[in-house]
Amino acid sequence: MSRRISSCPNCGAPVKFVWSGAIQTTCEFCSSILVRHDEDLAKVGEVADLPEDASPIQLLTEGVYRGKSFQVIGRIIYQYDLGSWNEWHLIFNDSTSGWLSDAQLEYAVSFLVQPANPLPPQENTAPGRSLTFGQTEYQITSRTTAVYKGVQGELPFEFWDKTRMLFVDLRSADGKFGTIDYSEDEPLLFLGEPVEFASLNLKNLRQFEGWM
Repeated sequence: MSRRISSCPNCGAPVKFVWSGAIQTTCEFCSSILVRHDEDLAKVGEVADLPEDASPIQLLTEGVYRGKSFQVIGRIIYQYDLGSWNEWHLIFNDSTSGWLSDAQLEYAVSFLVQPANPLPPQENTAPGRSLTFGQTEYQITSRTTAVYKGVQGELPFEFWDKTRMLFVDLRSADGKFGTIDYSEDEPLLFLGEPVEFASLNLKNLRQFEGWM
């Protein structure tokens, strides 16, 4: 990890980068969405009021996954028929990047994977279909259409002008987890596993009434 300070091109406030690989961030003072081009920052949008959040996780929450420490440095917020969920962007102590999915007290850690073969088009992702990645066979368990609701903090790519998008969830017989993200022209594959909240050893959590 590294820290670098720039200035917001909209309001002039200092913008601190925790991760040197960040492509996008948000200004905590004026809510501008900022994209980095080499050493320059450009405003590409503005974060609307974010929906109420019942998660204790927040930016700069720290934890441990499989023996590696991480820090939460960004998030994407989605809304769907059953409510909303967060995709928290994690940076590990070896500078690798991952994601912590946080939906109605269910958690999963996953990582972007480059599949050996092209991913199926959306119309070929009916629940029950089997897909193999590496040596693991997954079954499509659900398709979720979600609405983008906002971003915070640092992300490894530009993500700010989205509307509705499709996510296809995968499960393997041995409990592994996957998602095919159709928010881009070329779909993205994320593979990982469900995790128990307590196993992450989280600290610097958000305190609010009703949270245990």
